[in-house]
Amino acid sequence: TTFPVRHCSLPGGVDAMLFESRRHLRDVVGRPFNRLEGSDNITAMDSFYQRAYDLVSSSKAQAAFDINVEPKELRDRYGRNQAGQRMILARRLVEAGVRFVTMSYGSWDMHQKVKQGIDRTLPPFDQAFATLIDDLEQRGLLDSTLVMVSSEVGRTPKINKDSGRDHWPKGFSTVLDGGGVKQGLVHGASESIAGEPFDVAVTIAELSQTCY
Repeated sequence: TTFPVRHCSLPGGVDAMLFESRRHLRDVVGRPFNRLEGSDNITAMDSFYQRAYDLVSSSKAQAAFDINVEPKELRDRYGRNQAGQRMILARRLVEAGVRFVTMSYGSWDMHQKVKQGIDRTLPPFDQAFATLIDDLEQRGLLDSTLVMVSSEVGRTPKINKDSGRDHWPKGFSTVLDGGGVKQGLVHGASESIAGEPFDVAVTIAELSQTCY
């Protein structure tokens, strides 16, 4: 029933007092370097440390990660699995004001038995993704939240000898919703075997520019 997130709370054996002691010690050790260097790189690194401190010590941050306060029925709608519980957590982070949330789910590197892999992995994702979009919309958050589903590479249009599909960088699909994106639009098309785009090919740079 619990769904802990790594590195967002104090580790075992470290209480608030010890945490503050270690934080103070780091400040003392780093002070001479700050005086001698005073570089932008050191200032930037200090800001990262401060954000990390805030994350593990802020009650608001800890509350955002606590999916146990969500209604049982809603958690069931998302699905009591990795896809469902990660997506409900993503929605909680958006609701808390986090500006950029990323999550991963499943292993899609299906070089063997791709049908069995898809049958196992896709249904929980479909359920969770549909619920996420509906949940964001009902809360009035979808128009201000761009949701993107993508991967780092496509898959070969032909099945290999192991009943799987291999890496294929020439073409794959991405889903965008919310954030003012026109809904129900299919942008671009591939040729007959989905091997390469032939109409309105979108590059990674163009996709990134659209999102940012």
